[in-house]
Amino acid sequence: MQKTFHVPHTPIEQFTLENGLRVVLNEDHSVPVVSVAVYYDVGSRNEREGRTGFAHLFEHMMFQGSENVPKAAHFQYISNAGGTMNGTTSSERTNYFETLPASQLPLALWLESDRMRSLAVTQENLDNQREAVKEEKRLRYDNQPYVNGFLRLFEMSFQNPANAHSTIGSMEDLDAATVEDIREFFRIYYAPNNAVLSIAGDLDQTETRSLIEKYFAAIPGQPPPPPVDVSEPVAVAEQQDVFLDKLAPVPAFALGWKIPARRTPEFYALSLASHLLFEGESARLYQKLVKGEESIVQIQGGIDERRGPSGLFIVVIPKPDHEGTHIREIIFDEIRQLATAGPSSEEMEKLRNNLFNAAVRSRQSSLFRAQQLAEFALYDGNPDLFNSDLENYLKVTAAQIRNAVAHYLDSDNRVLLEIVPAPHEAARASSATPSWSGRDLLGCYRFILNQPDREIAPKIFRARLSAPRRGLDRVT
Repeated sequence: MQKTFHVPHTPIEQFTLENGLRVVLNEDHSVPVVSVAVYYDVGSRNEREGRTGFAHLFEHMMFQGSENVPKAAHFQYISNAGGTMNGTTSSERTNYFETLPASQLPLALWLESDRMRSLAVTQENLDNQREAVKEEKRLRYDNQPYVNGFLRLFEMSFQNPANAHSTIGSMEDLDAATVEDIREFFRIYYAPNNAVLSIAGDLDQTETRSLIEKYFAAIPGQPPPPPVDVSEPVAVAEQQDVFLDKLAPVPAFALGWKIPARRTPEFYALSLASHLLFEGESARLYQKLVKGEESIVQIQGGIDERRGPSGLFIVVIPKPDHEGTHIREIIFDEIRQLATAGPSSEEMEKLRNNLFNAAVRSRQSSLFRAQQLAEFALYDGNPDLFNSDLENYLKVTAAQIRNAVAHYLDSDNRVLLEIVPAPHEAARASSATPSWSGRDLLGCYRFILNQPDREIAPKIFRARLSAPRRGLDRVT
């Protein structure tokens, strides 16, 4: 007899202020803490050519002070109150969040409202943070192996510049930005009607609503931002490229496929297929290549989840004495088998168990709840999806996974990026012993694609079965 699992229902209340600010509340008294998340509907997808990097720049600018908060004091206030905080930028949105003792909720709301209303957009702050972004690029991109190579995956996958350019943006574009450009960007995108405020944890709804009205209601709304076109041709932009990396210790390669947008039936099926292929030690490719052939150091992959066309990527570190061509053929063969026979009943049962396990564990975090409620409200206009979206994964059948893999992955419409040590580094790399673990390289991969403590370019490389789902955190 099949077991029946139930994920506890998350109570949700929502309302909208007259200025357009959407508010989502989740009252939960299990732990005396509260998490606040403010999501602005602006990411790299909103930037036009010649003005890239603004969303990421603003993530820095938002900590440079406002009318009643000195520069960088946001960190100090939250820390002194016993809380933690951060901010992230992706292709889809920019968010800011705090977790702190429940009694300190007024402080968090005051801080977030003050910078929404009166951010200090000055020439001095622009110059300072422009230089901070440049230093971040030098430190986190240009002086790290593989990172700039991994950015090519998105340029190769997407033809629409709104989808293809990195969140870090162009340094030339940032140099050309004026303080008037930045003020206009703030006016358009940091308006209350372009944001969602989500609060989860030990709160009283009546008191919390009164605080929100007090701090946010007087902030004026703005006309809606211009619409974003993220439509894509079916074909990838470039099928193959070689990236010479002077810092790479050993070669690596990455594969990428363009897949449908989030919350589509095909996306759900491909999300589950990705776990069967490369998530965890029981995954097909891990068993085949790491445990079986012992031909690779490690394999990593994930889905770049977007409101428009998304991506599925796999990165592999071959062992020094194994050819990438042979390894790729094994990967393609495993994909072909999944596209032909589909997953087994045992694999489907494992997927369902993992889904339930992740759903229960992740919901224990007030920050997870606040962030996910804000995301559903911002992207879908419906935070109640937090309670129902799990069912969209659970109802995916083995046949749907098989058909989605056959249509989107078992295809020549894919990208191959080979990252090769630059010639003057090759001799040094060749002396590396076969016991090299590759952990540093995989760390760089996670840095660019699934990074919990750095803020960088492409959207979170997140897996729906992983809990909690984490963003690309701000570098301070």
